[in-house]
Amino acid sequence: MESKDEPVAAAAEGPISVMIVDDEPIVGKRLKPALSKHGFEVEVFESPTVALKRLGEKEFDIVVTDLRMDEVDGIQLLEHIMSSKSNTRVVLITGYATVEVAREALVKGAFDFIAKPFKPKDLKAVIYKAALSLGYKGVQKPGLFSQFRS
Repeated sequence: MESKDEPVAAAAEGPISVMIVDDEPIVGKRLKPALSKHGFEVEVFESPTVALKRLGEKEFDIVVTDLRMDEVDGIQLLEHIMSSKSNTRVVLITGYATVEVAREALVKGAFDFIAKPFKPKDLKAVIYKAALSLGYKGVQKPGLFSQFRS
């Protein structure tokens, strides 16, 4: 079985596809343009049920999901992805961060866990690390990864 920490055999190509799932509309409205301007291909969903349907239609490189949502929570979404999408990285975001919740998310396969409020650059840095773990060596828009190196 492939480890989530090891790059995939072949370097990934093309834009990095990112799904954002959060029932708070402001999150998607702020993150989509912040990520898109750096070359990420972003789709935003306020309904986790609709997001699950979309996951059945399209393979995303990275899924960023809120932990607490009414219909389906972030842990349930994480479990679904881990059982069916071995090359998708999941980043959980939440305004209710506790050590226990973070541990549960990481044990269940989350790539990372970010407490709200956070800045878009914090999420971009995590997405960058997730993309590297998928084998991305570069991106469509020059300079995307160089801004994270220092």
